[in-house]
Amino acid sequence: MATIRDVSKLAGVSIATVSRVLNRNGYVHTETEKKVLLAIKELNYTPNFVARSLSNKKTSTIGLIVPDITNPFFPELARAVEDVMQLYGYTIILCNSDEEPGKEKQYVEVLKQKYIDGFILASNGLPLYDVKNLDVPVVVVDRGIEPTIPTVVSQNRKGARMATEYLLECGCKKIGHIRGPKTVMNANERCEGYLDLVRQADWFDSSLIVDGNYETNRAFEATVRLLRENPDLDGIVAGNDLMAIGALKAARFLNRSVPDALSIIGFDGIAMGRITYPELTTIAQPIYDMGAIAARMLIKLIENQPLETIYHQLEVQLVEGGTTRKV
Repeated sequence: MATIRDVSKLAGVSIATVSRVLNRNGYVHTETEKKVLLAIKELNYTPNFVARSLSNKKTSTIGLIVPDITNPFFPELARAVEDVMQLYGYTIILCNSDEEPGKEKQYVEVLKQKYIDGFILASNGLPLYDVKNLDVPVVVVDRGIEPTIPTVVSQNRKGARMATEYLLECGCKKIGHIRGPKTVMNANERCEGYLDLVRQADWFDSSLIVDGNYETNRAFEATVRLLRENPDLDGIVAGNDLMAIGALKAARFLNRSVPDALSIIGFDGIAMGRITYPELTTIAQPIYDMGAIAARMLIKLIENQPLETIYHQLEVQLVEGGTTRKV
């Protein structure tokens, strides 16, 4: 079994430095920290976190609450959180809220009774007042709540503008939008990004925005109605990749050729979008980075270390697939 001395030898640092990395105590250069973490992983070193928990009354357990684990975005996010937390000796309890505030609140109360050390919230069912009064560190990821709460998000509005602008460059003359839930901030931001470019167009009216609730089946039904009511529609900006896949299914159902007669672009960059046919064009979020940054932020809060910033907004990028075609 590997010891802390083995870790220090492999990383080429002192035992004291390894200890500082493990305990988040004192300054350690970023590159040095990476060497230590890689050595820990290579040696499969397990620190004695039980003893540390007894001394500081912490359980080294955090709660990760997601709205829908069947959405592939959230397992990718959870994997990043798990990878980082495991390196620092933390265990994750994963909770699926189903977008139900009552269920989310119940999870929080139960986990607090088990002396959870902190929460990462990827769901926004809890009212702002309850989030601010959790009595344990909390980090919000993907779905921003309020600027004073430690948060990791991506450029949602900018990404939707990029998507809409790209469809216009592809020659689309009339573009619709499948939006996510109105109770979710990132869905509203993506809708606003779409509106930034189309609200002044002579063809635009509010009926071109339909609700897909971030779900494939809801998006399929909404897209069928949208295309039947607007036979001249030739572009769709979907608020996430699952809804884009639903739109692609609706196009096939109505015998609308993609991308010849209809261009579709999603948002997220989940792996599932790479196995559709045609392959999905999307605005990709750095999903893994979002989860990893959120995890590191929470560890610092738990260990009473200062945060360089409490708000991270990560860049997105356009990934071209086969559901769009430039003229």
